[in-house]
Amino acid sequence: MSKIAQSHTFTANGIYAGYDNKLIIEDMNLSIPAGKFSVLIGPNGCGKSTLLKSFARLLSPSKGNILLDGVPICEFPTKQLAKRVGLLPQSPIVPAGITVADLVARGRFPYQNLFGQLTKADYEAISSAMCAMGITDLADKQVDSLSGGQRQRVWIALALAQGTDILLLDEPTTYLDIAYQVEILDCLAKLNEIKKVTIVAILHDINLSIRYADHIFAMKKGKLVASGKPGDIITSDLMHEIYGMESSIILDPETGDPYVIPRSKAS
Repeated sequence: MSKIAQSHTFTANGIYAGYDNKLIIEDMNLSIPAGKFSVLIGPNGCGKSTLLKSFARLLSPSKGNILLDGVPICEFPTKQLAKRVGLLPQSPIVPAGITVADLVARGRFPYQNLFGQLTKADYEAISSAMCAMGITDLADKQVDSLSGGQRQRVWIALALAQGTDILLLDEPTTYLDIAYQVEILDCLAKLNEIKKVTIVAILHDINLSIRYADHIFAMKKGKLVASGKPGDIITSDLMHEIYGMESSIILDPETGDPYVIPRSKAS
């Protein structure tokens, strides 16, 4: 993980996507800022996870294209794409009895030969990924014995061991208490700052999204409503448009960024 990530253009051009003949995303056009920390926000069911899965090629759009450096991702061999784009899905399943080191090692799959043997470079990448996430001392522990925050660090280390330049994370802080949420987001922000890994995450906490994101994509009903720097797009009008929520916007006393205060319907 000592290398600096390469910059890639990653765009959605007029994509339509969904499940079981149900359209979730319609005519989506967006470009992910290279080397930045981007966050997708919006209400449940608006298409955030569908969009992320489309970028990871877990879901094929029925129309339009996802382009990586101008090439449709459907044209990349699987292992070649896996060396460029990593995905941490929502609530991944931990294999029974697996240790931290063995789970992180699975991130090296795209680089393994026919016999699946780990090389010196693989072991270095695994060690570096665990060090970056502060879990080296947990290497021999079983993953299912860890706390939620520790477990999430392990999954992110797996993605880091994959050595990708683009990291997609579907709700990486879900089910974690606020201390672990901040801890995980601090790790991701440091990774983005130092290694220049392009990060795209789905987050539900709007104020944490504002604090950590360089760029925010706001979605509603399968469409992109707004995108840009948090200070440029976060307004009470936008909160009402995407969440149907009345709110006040003040400045965060620590960062100077917008801070959203929901208004109670009972007031």
